[in-house]
Amino acid sequence: MTPARCRAARALIDMTHAELARHAVVPTSRIADYETGASTPRPADLDAIRAALERAGVEFIGGDRPGVRMGK
Repeated sequence: MTPARCRAARALIDMTHAELARHAVVPTSRIADYETGASTPRPADLDAIRAALERAGVEFIGGDRPGVRMGK
């Protein structure tokens, strides 16, 4: 997951940094810093962030045109 895909996923489901942080059980600043490129979270934190977004209904898509969409 890239910072841009994280931002897009949050926007898709209208989730704030604080809400995502609560669901992923990571500090809010870690998400904000990741999305702006100020830092890269540990792999375990990235996994928790992605899992929280997926539980909220986001599907990460790959291939030639990677992005995010609402799951089925």
